[in-house]
Amino acid sequence: MFGRRGNEGPAKSGGVTPPPSPPRAPSAAAPAASTVLVEPAREGSQQRQQVAPPSMQTPTRRRPARTEEYYDTKSQVFSALIDTIDLSQLAKLDAEAAREEIRDIVNDIITIKNFAMSISEQEELLDDICNDVLGYGPLEPLLARDDIADIMVNGAGQTFIEVGGKTVESEIRFRDNAQLLSICQRIVSQVGRRVDESSPICDARLPDGSRVNVIAPPLSIDGPALTIRKFKKDKLTLDQLVRFGAITPEGATLLQIIGRVRCNVVISGGTGSGKTTLLNCLTNYIDRDERVITCEDTAELQLQQPHVVRLETRPPNIEGEGEITMRDLVKNCLRMRPERIIVGEVRGPEVFDLLQAMNTGHDGSMGTIHANTPRECLSRMESMIAMGGFSLPAKTVREIISTSVDVVIQAARLRDGSRRITQITEVMGMEGDVIITQDLMRYEIEGEDASGRIIGRHMSTGIGKPNFWDRARYYNEEKRLATALDEMENKSK
Repeated sequence: MFGRRGNEGPAKSGGVTPPPSPPRAPSAAAPAASTVLVEPAREGSQQRQQVAPPSMQTPTRRRPARTEEYYDTKSQVFSALIDTIDLSQLAKLDAEAAREEIRDIVNDIITIKNFAMSISEQEELLDDICNDVLGYGPLEPLLARDDIADIMVNGAGQTFIEVGGKTVESEIRFRDNAQLLSICQRIVSQVGRRVDESSPICDARLPDGSRVNVIAPPLSIDGPALTIRKFKKDKLTLDQLVRFGAITPEGATLLQIIGRVRCNVVISGGTGSGKTTLLNCLTNYIDRDERVITCEDTAELQLQQPHVVRLETRPPNIEGEGEITMRDLVKNCLRMRPERIIVGEVRGPEVFDLLQAMNTGHDGSMGTIHANTPRECLSRMESMIAMGGFSLPAKTVREIISTSVDVVIQAARLRDGSRRITQITEVMGMEGDVIITQDLMRYEIEGEDASGRIIGRHMSTGIGKPNFWDRARYYNEEKRLATALDEMENKSK
């Protein structure tokens, strides 16, 4: 079906190095190995991946090391495939049909060239070539695994993955930096972005919502640096977080009520602490008849409500024009009749517009921010407003923050790699020039076991009637709130 017209055979002899493929080819790089030799998840770890069911945490089958003969054979087969296949017709097929067509042609090439290969070696070769042509090459096996949280490629020769909350080196390799850059360009082009020498930094996403960051030479000295923050296929819930110790059942009930009664929430935490995961969990408790608008640099949130508008920033073009910032999106939200505004990550002056929205009838708005404690989170918000050039007195800024934010939820990644919700903190108001807060719950570290795992427990602070009590009563949630607080206090004694 896809053979070239004329008298050309299915393969040209001798070509070890594959020629550049035409522009329509899904992969312009030479073949690359996709061996995956990774350390299996450690037992008992309670990290990001621990919230996946245990069946997803089985170690990957270890393949034998590839030889130079394997790469030479693959190179010849790939070269013959490019000479044989009609790429314009291949592009019209869906992924599964295209994969089957490639497998048929590769099997013919192997037969004609009389390569001596076992059935298992032939299957590995077929998978590798299909991944190179249709997918993301050596990354495909890693992307298929649900127990991996992050993939970090530091140039063609070094790839790290995060499994069970720990970073380990994978033996996956790319042929060279040109192949790695080609795969990066393929990823970012799917969302209308580009990465090259003139635009060497790019944020993008994969079709499943996984976050992608690429920084290319000349900024990245040792070759392109690709970082992928993977999202699980199954959206996590608070019940799963409870099951794996990130929060207690009573704490989860408290978070459900906070999301349900439209408290303005800021989720604070460091990189990789689970802020976006927690934000996704809280959005499950938004009423389905509410209009929700999300603003993100790269669309990551996975809201299940039927009335959701998703907005995404846009970087400048090659002339430095056309940029749409987060602040532009948040300001535009206010003209779209939102009931809740959710900002994926607050990084700059847009925090002022989000606070204004929270304070002017858009109760239940949410966002995340990088900070190590709730108090530091409030200070960072104050600093970001100052960075935006607003010439407001410090006391006025703090009053805006204290009247806008109801609850700060602190997420943390502990030194053993586990993730915990360490504080649920209310913002009470102002006393003089200082913002007053009170903790409803906090996580106390008590030590560690023989394997180095953190031992601790969630403790009630004894607050029986939080500041949002009247709001909970308005939504008929005061009885459930009182029960959760009482049970939390009883378990803390």
